[in-house]
Amino acid sequence: METDSELSAEAGHGPDAQEVALVARALDGDRAAISEVILLLQDPIYRLALRMVWRPADAEDATQEILLRVVGKLGTWRGEAKLLTWAYRVGVNYLLNLKRRTPQETTELSLDSYSEGLKDGLAEADYRGPEPELLTHETRLNCTQAMLQCLAREERIAFVLADIFELSSTEAAWITGTTPAAYRKRLERAKKRLGNFLTSTCGLANPKAFCRCARRVDKALELGRIDPDRPAFAAHRITPGGRGVAAAAQQMSSLRDAAAVLGAHPDYAAPQAKMDAIAGLITSGRFPLLD
Repeated sequence: METDSELSAEAGHGPDAQEVALVARALDGDRAAISEVILLLQDPIYRLALRMVWRPADAEDATQEILLRVVGKLGTWRGEAKLLTWAYRVGVNYLLNLKRRTPQETTELSLDSYSEGLKDGLAEADYRGPEPELLTHETRLNCTQAMLQCLAREERIAFVLADIFELSSTEAAWITGTTPAAYRKRLERAKKRLGNFLTSTCGLANPKAFCRCARRVDKALELGRIDPDRPAFAAHRITPGGRGVAAAAQQMSSLRDAAAVLGAHPDYAAPQAKMDAIAGLITSGRFPLLD
C-alpha cells in the first residue's frame, strides 16, 4: 500500500503560486480570501455531491458540510495537490461515509432491476404534451442520475472522477485514498456494469436498445419522478459561461458511450443563496475555523 505522500507525488499536479498565496491570506483571517476560496470550490464540489446523492436539495446540504470541512481544514493543506483536488478528497471522504441513503440505495436497486422498471409504462410514441423538449431533457437527466445510484458508492465515485470529471487514475487514487492499480480495477468494474446496462437498455447509447427518453416522460410524470412546474435538472442554474442543457445533449449525441451519456449534464452551479449563507457563517467570526 502506497503512502499518502507517494500517492500525492504520483498525482503530480501541485498548486500554483496564486493558490498558495490565497490560502495563506485565508489562514491569516482575511475574510475576502476565505470567500474567494469558497467561490473557487463551490460549483465543482456541488457537481460532485449532486452525482453522488442524486437530488439537488441533498447536494446543497452535502456541499455546505463539505465546504465547512474544507475551510476548517485549510491549515492542513500542504500543497500536495491543487486546492480543488485536495477539496475533492475531503468531499469524497464525506460522501462515501454519508449516512443518508438515496432511494436507489435504500431499496438496493440493481442496474438489471432498473432496466426492467424502465420497460414498464414505456409509451409507443414520443411525449407530445406541454414543454416536450424540456420534459424530455428532464427525464434524461433524472434517469442518468438514477443509473449512477445503482452502483455501490465506491464504484460510483470511481466512475464520476474518471469518466465525468476526467481526472487521471493517479489523481483519482489520491483523492479516494487508494492505489492507482486498485482504483483502476474499481473503475473497470463500474464501466463494465454501466456499459452493459446502457447497451441493452438506453437508446442514447445504442440505437437498437428499447428505451427512449421521450417515451418515458408520461410515466415519469405519473410516478412523480419529474415535476413539470419545477424541473430539478433541465432548468437548473449553470455556472456563468458554462455548458447548458442543449450543449450537453449535443455533445452526447456525437459520442454514444457510457461516459457521454452519463456526463451530458449541464455545468450546474451551486445555489447562490445557500453559498452566500455559508460564506456569511464562515466569515462571521462565530464559527470555529482555521484552527
